[in-house]
Amino acid sequence: MALTPKQKRVVKNNLIGYSFILPNFIGYFLFIFVPVVFSFVLSVMKWNGSANTPMEFVGFDNFVRLMGDSTFKMSVGHTFYYAIFTVPLTVAAALLIAVLLNSKIKGIVVYRTAFFFPYIASLVAVGAVWNMLFMKDVGPINEFLRAIGISNPPGWVASVKWAMPAIIIVSVWKYMGYYMIVYLAALQGISKELYEAASLDGATGWKKLRYITIPMLKPTTFFVVIMLTIQCFKVFDLIYIMTGGGPGRATQVMVNHIYDAAFTNFEFGYASASAIVLFAIVLVITLIQFRGEKKFTEWM
Repeated sequence: MALTPKQKRVVKNNLIGYSFILPNFIGYFLFIFVPVVFSFVLSVMKWNGSANTPMEFVGFDNFVRLMGDSTFKMSVGHTFYYAIFTVPLTVAAALLIAVLLNSKIKGIVVYRTAFFFPYIASLVAVGAVWNMLFMKDVGPINEFLRAIGISNPPGWVASVKWAMPAIIIVSVWKYMGYYMIVYLAALQGISKELYEAASLDGATGWKKLRYITIPMLKPTTFFVVIMLTIQCFKVFDLIYIMTGGGPGRATQVMVNHIYDAAFTNFEFGYASASAIVLFAIVLVITLIQFRGEKKFTEWM
């Protein structure tokens, strides 16, 4: 049955539309879908990454080994430690800055740009600069602490105790600008009439924030928490640049463990098993967060 001219135009328009998204689908298939499937396959194999060495099926031996690996357990603990502190601190900082910059003051664009700039700055440069700032003997931060009377300031990235807090501080500083923009966009959508009505009722700035701004930002805050949680469990580059997982293994997180297993020890099957466990942890936490969305919004 021949197509009518109208049907031909519809088919043509559809083909044009699909042709625009085809490169994206091809890229997704080749660089995301295939590697993910291959990771699941590798997780039950023993392989050193060499084309001359055949893969050996070992079943769930890699996962059993993970459960007894103290280094892996330590990296899981460090990852949770990093996430537990980074997520709320970044949310609080981003929300506070967004509220302060959601006003008509002179030079507001400059201030917004200044807070957003760390997010787009080179991560290598950020890590190098903060390492210099955190230097124990001659770093500006410790010099300031000594100036205000702290005679024995922390060793920061050179200290087992303070290395992870230093990483958390830099992470909050770098990423709060991005989430500030997210909050600013949400704040623009809150009706001014709500604040005007509250002012007529005698509400103070704090009460407006507590009973209007924060409740109206519940969906945005939930989105930010989800994205930050996933981001924290995937953290690698900043830690690799600033501490390399050290000193010792004080800042080694799950992705560091995966990287070392794959590209230092050439145990690609074991590394893939670790990656699958990381995927499962992030998936479970995300599902719990979505299931608890109603309670989360009621709590806020």
